[in-house]
Order: sequence, then structure tokens, then C-alpha cells
Amino acid sequence: MKHYKILTASLLISSYLFATTPIESNTDELFTKAKQSGMMSIPENKTELSKLIDPNGNMVTPERVELGKKLYFEPRLSKSGIISCNTCHNLGLGGADGVAAAVGHQWKANPHHLNSPTVYNAVFFDKQFWDGRSHNLEDQAQGPMQADPEMASPKSLVIERINSIPEYVQAFKVAYGKDIKIDFETITATIGIFERTLVTPSSYDDFMNGKTDALNDEQKKGLHTFIDKGCAACHNGVALGGTMQPFEIAAKYKFADLGDFKGDDKGMVKTPTLRNITETAPYYHNGGIWSLSEAVKEMGSTQLGIEISDKEASEIVDFLGALKGRKPQIVYPQLPESTLNTPKPDFN
Repeated sequence: MKHYKILTASLLISSYLFATTPIESNTDELFTKAKQSGMMSIPENKTELSKLIDPNGNMVTPERVELGKKLYFEPRLSKSGIISCNTCHNLGLGGADGVAAAVGHQWKANPHHLNSPTVYNAVFFDKQFWDGRSHNLEDQAQGPMQADPEMASPKSLVIERINSIPEYVQAFKVAYGKDIKIDFETITATIGIFERTLVTPSSYDDFMNGKTDALNDEQKKGLHTFIDKGCAACHNGVALGGTMQPFEIAAKYKFADLGDFKGDDKGMVKTPTLRNITETAPYYHNGGIWSLSEAVKEMGSTQLGIEISDKEASEIVDFLGALKGRKPQIVYPQLPESTLNTPKPDFN
């Protein structure tokens, strides 16, 4: 009996050690593995982060950010006067809208069945739009405002509405100087400046910045699986996405016929960020998949030419949960009054 108790105790101790030690002892190895795979963190150091957000150090100011926030929530920038940037990129919904195809002017779904990507952490993307046609947020903001399926506002209407409201005119002078010309490019660039501040560091970033216990054992295992399966080949950098990549490399995407989007002229598609991915269903450029686990498995077959099992997908999803970031506190702004000279809403 005495020998049995000793043997049992030894087995229990051994079981505990072998169950926990590998994950703990391999934390440094996992960190190195992630770094070598091209995965990066949002810098913890404010100076380093500022260099990414405002490379030249002369764009982002508190006055411009506050004005850009008002414009981001401003529905009068749309032809109808009821659609704002926040309509499709809702900061309370992970920076997206929660529907498969974006809904715009006259409450019509996007004719190409394109899904609204998150605006959070978009400052880290190499390209903007699914076809990568814009290189920065300031330029990107011009597109949806003018597009008929979205906000449907001609440049002249945007300029006239903003310049008809004295409070906005004064805010632009404070932000840029009294001689500023409030044109379309300045208005949209100011929205982009606000969007540059929408950064959401997560427990993944804490781990990559040296806090070894920021990820739990399941998330660490999921990160191993994420890298081993090849996911980091496209989902890397600070954004964990945001670059142009060929699509349908190994197989046809099962919802390829949902909408008519085929990528840029070379068939390249912007890789979506995985940051806050648990909040931004449905997935893919056309919102064809609602389950994150299913989206992971579909990516395995479509892009990597491999079968990702249910178990492996579950492990990867555990890791993806660690990418849900801490959002900046956004107080909904009080917008200035229209005047008799402000162009009226137009629903046509």
C-alpha cells in the first residue's frame, strides 16, 4: 500500500509537470517563433507608436483629431444627411457594421456585395479598400463620401455644407490656421487624422511586448497552431493583415459568386486585419461566412491548400480572441447647428 501511494503521488506530480511545463518553458520559443514569422505588436512606447501613427510628426494634433471626430460622426456629409462614416464603420461594433454587404444611399446594399472592413487599426494597413486603391486614410476618406452606393455626395455639396456652418469654419481655423481653405481634401484628410488614433492594443500585444503571462495556455497553443498552419504568411506586421495578396491560391472560395468583386487588376485582394476579428463578423470581402471557425477552415483550403481540422480551427480561434483590443474612449460629439444656407437633405 505504501509503495502504491508513492507511485500514485509520483504519477500525479509527473502528470502535472508534463502538462504545464512545456507551455511555460516554451514561451520564449513562441515569442521568437512569432517574431520570425513577421508578426509584430503595437508598440507600448508612446514615442514609437507616434512614429507609426504620424510618421512626419506634423499631422496629428488634438484640435484636428477632435474636429475629425465630429466629421466622422457627421451625417450631413452624405447627400441624404443621414449617413456618416460611423454608419458603416461603427466604433461601437468593432469598427464595422455587422452586415454582409454595406448599406448606403437610399438604404441599398452595396451593388458589389462588399463588406465594410473595420476602421480600427487601419492606420497600420499598407493599402486601403479591398482592391488597395488608396495608400492612406486621408485619401481613402474621399472615396465613400462621393460613391453613389455609399454617401453619394459630390465634392461641391460637401464643401458647401461644411462652409455654411460657422462653428465648423472656426474649428478648421483653430486646427489649421486662419488662412486655411476648407476644401474637400482638407475635410476628408481631417477625418483620416482622427482615424489614425483608432488603435486597439490587446493581450497579444502585451505578450509580444514582454508580458509572458498575457496569453493563457489555450491562446499560446492557438498561436503555435496559427503559425504552424501558415496563417502568418499573410496575417503579419503590426496590422496582422493590411497588405495585398493573391486570393484563391489553392482552391476556389466557396462564396466566390456572392457579388462580382475580383480584386485589383492583378487579382490581388487586401488581407483583412485579424485584430478585433471576433467582433467583426461576417467575414471575407463579401461577408459570406458568419462563423469565425468556418472562416479559418475556408482560408486553409482556399489559400493554403490544406485541411484545418475542427480542433485546429478551435485552437486558432482561441488565439484570435487575444486580438480583441482595448478601444480608445470615444465620446459621441455634439455637432454644430445647420444654418439657412446649409443645403437641405436630398434623398434622390
